Amino acid sequence: MYIQLVLASRYLLGRRLRTSLTTLAVAFAVLVIFGMNAILPTMLRAFTANVLTASGQVDLTITLKTGESFAPSVLSKVKSEPSLSAVAGSLIRTVNIPDGFFPKDAQVGAVTLTGIDAKSAQLLHNYTVTEGRMLRAEDEDAAVIAQSLADTLRISAGSKLRLPTTEGEAKLTVVGIRRARTLPGSEEVLVTLAEAQKLLALPNRINTIEANLQATDEASRSAIEGSILGKLGDNYESGSLAGGGEIMAAMRNAQAIFSLFGFLALFMGGFIIFNTFRTVVAERRHDIGMLRAIGAGRGAIAGIFMIEGLLQGTIGTLVGMALGYLLALGSMALLDPIMVQYIHISMGAPVITVGLVVTTALLGIGVTLLAGLLPAISASRLTPLEALRPEVKDASKRRAGAGFYIGLLLICLAAVALIAGNVSLAGLGALLVLVGLVLVAPVLVGPLASLFGGLLSAVIARQGTGMLAEGNLERQPGRAAVTASTTMVGLAIIVTAAGAISSMNSFLIVVLGKTLGSDYMLVPPSVGVWSSNIGANSGLADRLRAVPGVDAVSTIRFAMSQSDGKTVSVLGIDPVVFPQVAGLNFQQGDADTAFAALDVGRTLIANGPLASQLGLGAGDTMRLSTPTGSQEYTIVAVAGDYLNAKIPSAYISQRLVRQDFRKTDDVFVQVNLADGARAVDVEARLKSIVTDYPQFKLISRQVYQDQTKQAVDAALIMYTFILAALAIPSLIALLNTLAIGVIERTREIGMLRAVGATRSQVRRMVLAEALLLAAVGTVLGLIAGLYLSYVSVLGLGASGYPLAYSFPVWGLVAAAAIGLGFGALAAVIPARQAAGLEIVRALQYE
Repeated sequence: MYIQLVLASRYLLGRRLRTSLTTLAVAFAVLVIFGMNAILPTMLRAFTANVLTASGQVDLTITLKTGESFAPSVLSKVKSEPSLSAVAGSLIRTVNIPDGFFPKDAQVGAVTLTGIDAKSAQLLHNYTVTEGRMLRAEDEDAAVIAQSLADTLRISAGSKLRLPTTEGEAKLTVVGIRRARTLPGSEEVLVTLAEAQKLLALPNRINTIEANLQATDEASRSAIEGSILGKLGDNYESGSLAGGGEIMAAMRNAQAIFSLFGFLALFMGGFIIFNTFRTVVAERRHDIGMLRAIGAGRGAIAGIFMIEGLLQGTIGTLVGMALGYLLALGSMALLDPIMVQYIHISMGAPVITVGLVVTTALLGIGVTLLAGLLPAISASRLTPLEALRPEVKDASKRRAGAGFYIGLLLICLAAVALIAGNVSLAGLGALLVLVGLVLVAPVLVGPLASLFGGLLSAVIARQGTGMLAEGNLERQPGRAAVTASTTMVGLAIIVTAAGAISSMNSFLIVVLGKTLGSDYMLVPPSVGVWSSNIGANSGLADRLRAVPGVDAVSTIRFAMSQSDGKTVSVLGIDPVVFPQVAGLNFQQGDADTAFAALDVGRTLIANGPLASQLGLGAGDTMRLSTPTGSQEYTIVAVAGDYLNAKIPSAYISQRLVRQDFRKTDDVFVQVNLADGARAVDVEARLKSIVTDYPQFKLISRQVYQDQTKQAVDAALIMYTFILAALAIPSLIALLNTLAIGVIERTREIGMLRAVGATRSQVRRMVLAEALLLAAVGTVLGLIAGLYLSYVSVLGLGASGYPLAYSFPVWGLVAAAAIGLGFGALAAVIPARQAAGLEIVRALQYE
């Protein structure tokens, strides 16, 4: 083992460039996996801290699982439990602050409005007031704030604090100031419970119960907690406040996506390692023969190569984990000041778990060893005579063998699976088409190289350099195919994502025009993620309807619910007025029947993601958790709109939102003008009304659609840059293969220089070879990407997004540009290396 380790180490140190490139491929993949799985859990931890109760001192916090409010009678059930030293109910709600509401330099994005029972709450929390006084039960329009918020807004005790509420803008008198906030979360504004219920349009409602227990031993405390939850039922939970569910779910999805990208990068790294080791075996045939001749066994030979793989995998994994940690640390350093400044959330140090370290190490080292296994076995099978005999290069083109026909069969099966239209079969076909292309690639290298070689010779590779480059590829079709396959996977990712994104955006733009057809909209600070928006009471809609020239006003109300453990956004609409102003994109059922049915019994319209998530359709029933208990609803149609297209949502009548969820505030308002009305005059009146409700911004349909399309275009550019980064392993593969080729052909290059080839011609030969390799990989990548992009659209359709496939023109152009650009970039170092070889030393190279 020691001899094997020494030989492996010496070889790796003797081939520093090759070793560095191979190790870098592993390090890049590990960086993505380790870094993103450190960043996102850190952010989740910070947001979790944000939704915890601000004090952190109470023994028990009771909330509805959905985070909605409930009747104070629930508090009585908790109080009936013996062994409680103090109990209090409160109403806590995050209030999004619209842009420009506070002075520009204040930078307060949200506050937490907390309504408390002024007497009982002080038995649970120590509210230390440094200026003024604490709240009293009889206080109205009064608030207590933290010193940090007072400093930010430059106010003091006796000043007025403005807040957006369901009644419009409220002006609260600051009666007391507490110590500066130090815990994570938004700035807290304390008001009396009655005041909070009025400002939030939640009369006689609370959403949090806090309690301290007399018992001190863990068993007794657990028994008390279990007893309380037993009295309240399955809809309630103990622990933290519910909230931020949509954000956390999105972050978890992002974590899964970036992990997938990391695994794909690792997969491509495996290709690079496999290709390198195959070349190493061919290059060291003489060395292997000598070792076998002096008595080295097959196991010893295989061990040398496996140790090389282990060393490179270990070093690459350690470097990748270090770089991943630095990436996470740098990201936290950039995010922390912003988060602290706006919502007082400190990111803290990156979350590094033992599981993450172990999993990443196993993946990084495991893939490296697996990639080197076949070349190691191949090396061990060489007999001494075989290895010592000079290798005869076969310059003929690669003939089709069993692998080619198997690959062709797999591609045909993948095509059949795609035509069948079954998502599961198409998903299997995605794997088949990738494997099939890898198997047929060695035979395709020659024809594709000939196809592009002529064009390349006419443009840059003149004086025979293009023919030499083409011949170099045809002599090593296996190596070229593996390199091209690495490029194929990288570019296929780009085209796949481009097809999915393009189809999704086309779908959203169509749905945008169909579902947001009103002339004007009153938009809250957060669209789609409604839970932190403060709506308006019915007074706003009534005032809008009274404006001359207004034809119809439709509003949306919001509540959170659960069904079968899944979070559901419940949207309350007026079934009569809503179709006049807006609309839904129907997949099952029709508009006339569905909206009419919403006025009868407990019925709902499920959007695509919800129906897909629960496996339900029109005519089925589902149960929703509500503050009044679990209620059964009948699905009358499957349809969705633009604003909630990505979130599992249910549309019910506002009658049921009020009856089952006790919600009456409007979070989104749409206005249509009457025929012949002067838009300029009506808009001026609408603006004057909206100024009393600062949580809303009045915006016309055209402006909103233009802004949305600009955001879509910006997102496309951002996605292009992100996806381009995923092609980096293909750059490493090209660079690695070209560098190996230069080393392998050192003597040949010396002969070319000896017979008169100039340094410029050598450089052009290496560049032409790189571009030919990149072109072969790009062609394969575009083919694979188009297949995978269609499969991804099928998958999205099965997930509740009824997409029409949009041909990813920009994705194909971007992938081709990246593939060829990386080919040219990869040639820089090897070309200089080849051109710089001294003729005499090159001719002496063995």
